[in-house]
Amino acid sequence: MRIDMITLFPEMFAGPFGDSITKRAVDNRILDIHFTNFRDYSFDKHKHVDDSPFGGGAGMVLKPEPLTRAVRAVLADTAAFAASRRVLIMDPSGPTFTQAKARELAQYEQLVFICGHYEGFDARIYSLADEAISIGDYVLTGGELPAMVITDAVSRMLPGVLGDATSAPTDSFYDGLLEFPQYTRPREFEGQEVPEVLLSGDHARIREWRHAQSLRMTAKYRPDLLAQYPLTPADRVILAQQAAEKNSGI
Repeated sequence: MRIDMITLFPEMFAGPFGDSITKRAVDNRILDIHFTNFRDYSFDKHKHVDDSPFGGGAGMVLKPEPLTRAVRAVLADTAAFAASRRVLIMDPSGPTFTQAKARELAQYEQLVFICGHYEGFDARIYSLADEAISIGDYVLTGGELPAMVITDAVSRMLPGVLGDATSAPTDSFYDGLLEFPQYTRPREFEGQEVPEVLLSGDHARIREWRHAQSLRMTAKYRPDLLAQYPLTPADRVILAQQAAEKNSGI
């Protein structure tokens, strides 16, 4: 997959993309990440990319010309990906990024991220993107951090990125539930024992236990997710037992 970051601060990506899983994905040529500084596409000799807003107001607004020129240049240079790419603008007014969106974006061969800064974009910039995406109901200084978050989440969906191909499907939110509790050695730590079922070697029982724990974790911490999850009769029994335990003070 090719990733293009259109940003005023390409140096911000060095740390997160220069280590860990993302770096290995780049080294293994699963990810191909490029950076375009749209200040280089400014018209004037001082390389201005922002200006005060018409109508007054605080802060500075990103001008449409540099970004438009930068995006069009990237799209022209990567025309081979035109049939399978998505242009994303990082914006807090967009729909909130989810695991389902990560899986969807992982199907494309190219993702182009438009990262803003300052007070926001000139409204005419939005026509450059296929969609706007937010990572939460808060405002950050720029779009670089959201672009990093989305790239990290999407890259985990790509074949070969994770050392174990079964890791991603067990992540929280992958199937609509939170992840089940995980344990490793030692078997006992400060009086807390690893659940016996995980030591049984019975893989069917372990799968059932993990699914039940995912249901319980989701009901406790993110009950809103259950409204969209296709609960089975067995799932409803598990949740009813949890509710009864809560009501009895167990």
